[in-house]
Amino acid sequence: MQETRLDTARIRAARRVIDPVFLDTPLYRCEALEPDLGCTVSIKLETANPVRSFKARGTEVLASLLAGHGSRAAVCASAGNLGQALAWSGRGRGIDVTVVASRFATVAKLDRIRALGARLELVDGDHEMARERAAAIARHDGIRLVEDSLDLETCEGAATIGLELVDTVPAFDAVLIALGGGALATGVGHVVKALAPEVEVICVQPLGAPAMTHSWRRQRVVITDSADTIADGVAGRRPIPAVLDDLLLVADDAVLVQETSIMAGMRMLLDHAGLVVEPSAALGIAAILEDRDRFAGRHLVTIVCGSNVDVDAYHRWIGAASTHRS
Repeated sequence: MQETRLDTARIRAARRVIDPVFLDTPLYRCEALEPDLGCTVSIKLETANPVRSFKARGTEVLASLLAGHGSRAAVCASAGNLGQALAWSGRGRGIDVTVVASRFATVAKLDRIRALGARLELVDGDHEMARERAAAIARHDGIRLVEDSLDLETCEGAATIGLELVDTVPAFDAVLIALGGGALATGVGHVVKALAPEVEVICVQPLGAPAMTHSWRRQRVVITDSADTIADGVAGRRPIPAVLDDLLLVADDAVLVQETSIMAGMRMLLDHAGLVVEPSAALGIAAILEDRDRFAGRHLVTIVCGSNVDVDAYHRWIGAASTHRS
C-alpha cells in the first residue's frame, strides 16, 4: 500500500494516551439483523462511552499532546460530537476549550458541550461557516485550532478502532464506515489496509451530502453548494485535499444512500439491536439495505459511531421509517 499521512506505530502508541473508557468497545455479531439483511453483521459499538461517539479517541490524543506542550486553550468547529469530545478531553487536562457550531445543530449536542464546560459560540450558517469562525478565533487569540480529519491526531485516534477490528476472530469480509470529513474512514481504512488488506473498506455517505464521495470518485476535491441530510455529523461541503489523498489510498468504494434508507437503518438498529443511534451511525445498515445482492452471504462489520440525537427528531425519523416500511 502507498503511504498515507498516518503511521501505524503512532496509532499503536495512541492507545497508551487514550483514556481506557474509550478503548476496546463492544464488537459482536448481531444475529437478529441478519434475516432482513441477508448477510452476517457484526457491530462495533462506539457509543458506550462518556461522549457517546468515537470522536474522543482523537481528542484524547490531541489533548495529551497539547497538555504536554503547555498549551492551555484550543478551539474547534463541530456539528456536536467533536465538540463534546474535545470538551471532555480538555476538561481532564486543564485546557480551555471553545467550540463553534451552527445554531441549527442538534440541541442535545449543544447542551452537552456546555455541560462539559466548554465555551460555545453559535453561527447563523452551516458547518463550513463554523470552520471559518473557529479559524478566525484561533488566529485572533493565538490558540490551537483543532481541525477534524486534517489533524492527524483525529485520524490516528479513530484508527485505534481499526486495530481492535483486525485483532478479532473470526475474520470479516468488509467494513462499512460513515464518511464525512474523513477521520474515521481514513483512520480505520489505513489500519485495515495495512494489516488486513483482503478486507474491503467501504465508505458510506448520504446522497444529500455527497462532497467527499464525489471527490473520491473523481479523484479531486469537489465542493458542493449545500448539504441536505438528517445525518448532520457527516454533512460537510468542502473536503480537505490531504484527507482526500489518504482516502484515495485506503477506500475500496464510496457509496451514497437515501434518507429513507438511513431512517430504516436507525429503525432496524432499534428494533433488532436495542440501539438508539444518530443518523450517521446507521449509514452502514442503510448501504446494505440498498444493495442486498452485493453483500449477500458476506460477513460485514458496521461501525456504530454515535448516539447523540434530539429525542423529538429521533421519534419522527423512526416513525417515518415505520410508515415507509409498511
